[in-house]
Amino acid sequence: MPELLIRGGLVIDGSGSPGFRATVAVDGEAVRIHRGDATHLTAARAIDADGLVVCPGFIDLHSHAGLTIFGEPDHDPKVRQGVTTELIGIDGISHAPFRSHEELQRFIWLDSGLNGYPPHPADWLTVADLLSRYDGKVAVNIAYILGNSPVRIWGVGWNDRPATGSDLGEMKAITREAMEEGAWGLSTGLDYPPGAYASTDELVELAEVSARFGGMYHTHTRGALRAQGSLAPFEEAIEIGRRSGSPVHLTHYYQSSMSSVGHHEFLELVEDGRAEGLDVTFDCYTYPYSSTTATILLPNWAKDGGPERLMTALSDADERARMKGEMDTRDSPDRWAASWLTTFTQPENAQYSGKSMEQIAELRSQEPLDAFFDLLVEENLGISWVGIGPREESLPAFLSHPYGMIASDAMLLGEHPSPRTYGCFPHLLGHFVRKERYLGLEEAIRKMTSFPAQRLGVPDRGLLRDGFKADIVVFDPATVGAPATRAEPKQYATGIEHVIVNGRSVIDGGEHTGALPGRSLRRGRAST
Repeated sequence: MPELLIRGGLVIDGSGSPGFRATVAVDGEAVRIHRGDATHLTAARAIDADGLVVCPGFIDLHSHAGLTIFGEPDHDPKVRQGVTTELIGIDGISHAPFRSHEELQRFIWLDSGLNGYPPHPADWLTVADLLSRYDGKVAVNIAYILGNSPVRIWGVGWNDRPATGSDLGEMKAITREAMEEGAWGLSTGLDYPPGAYASTDELVELAEVSARFGGMYHTHTRGALRAQGSLAPFEEAIEIGRRSGSPVHLTHYYQSSMSSVGHHEFLELVEDGRAEGLDVTFDCYTYPYSSTTATILLPNWAKDGGPERLMTALSDADERARMKGEMDTRDSPDRWAASWLTTFTQPENAQYSGKSMEQIAELRSQEPLDAFFDLLVEENLGISWVGIGPREESLPAFLSHPYGMIASDAMLLGEHPSPRTYGCFPHLLGHFVRKERYLGLEEAIRKMTSFPAQRLGVPDRGLLRDGFKADIVVFDPATVGAPATRAEPKQYATGIEHVIVNGRSVIDGGEHTGALPGRSLRRGRAST
């Protein structure tokens, strides 16, 4: 006898096909679909889903929760959106493998404004050891991708220098080991040192190793190349795929508010790559706000050597003057005025959360960049920055494109995160599907379920099919939405009635049950 029956709902199975009426049975961790009359079926519990949609759990291909989820395992902001699986290690920033705990702690420190800290000092080193920490201890499933920054630290170190032949041999070996331990591919964050110091040739070599194991190349592209044209960073990514034989996934792909070309050129780049025979896909989030660590605004030379080197640069008068010359806020006044800072740990700085650098500078009676540098020192680098990202009017074209998926890039830090942290997935359903009708419900669900599962290579999730894992969302299509705003971002999604992970109820009647059935999904044995 199944443990749970979901009766009377409109089943949208994640394939993009039209919905159908059926009863969904949860038997252990597996799904069974019963079309037609299922009144004879009995179970320990039944959910009346009349008027509701029943679909697979949402898969987020860009999550920054790998460390913070240890301290907040209920993962309310995301699981209440219907997210049941998250990909961590993105932007080239995975937290394994490392040679020593000291190196790992330094790496966590450098990007603490992006990924935060675990509640206790990190005490793992290998990919396998890290993944074991999630099993049965978090609300959602965790998939891991290998970041190129720890690979570069392993082989080259923290400095901006080319990899030698022996360096590259070590880097390829550790990439192979990570893939064997369950990684789903290679990620890069080419605006985040030390991974940003990697050459195109170096990345081709590493992507080749990942591709031999069926992995993808998941990339935050090289912003420095924008000086050669708005598309140049993405052209480099596609060239890496072309030369390595790796599938390419362009993450948080959109037309920037500062782009010099239209959104059609961005989408044509993907289409042309696929017409050539390359496997190119992308994801996009559903709000016009970007977010990352505030240190991304500083020039990469100041980080050449690691976090200690950056702290020195922030405190040295000559180096501050040099950074000011390269970061002159007059070059993009609208960008600075429209952005805000968050994630302050010092009590005296809490007043600055959600305020722009200009507002903070006025409060501190300083010039904006002086205030910014001083705050980074006071907060030990751990400040988050939120600003204008996608051009809002072009978002529908990316969100509705057949080769695009939905991913949150959510940072679970600070009192004023980007509203997508709490609303990315339901905002698609409530605003872009129900209200504006830019795409149909079945296609929207495909972009959040089977398509990302296919991109990863997970064999038994992303669809409601007999025998697939019971990761399920039940939502009200008339009320699903995201009340999160720029001013009040920490508001839970509406209309998400039930979320089931690995056959266990995590959200029941809109409330968290406290269950922690998530597990790490390892490539090659994703179900266990």
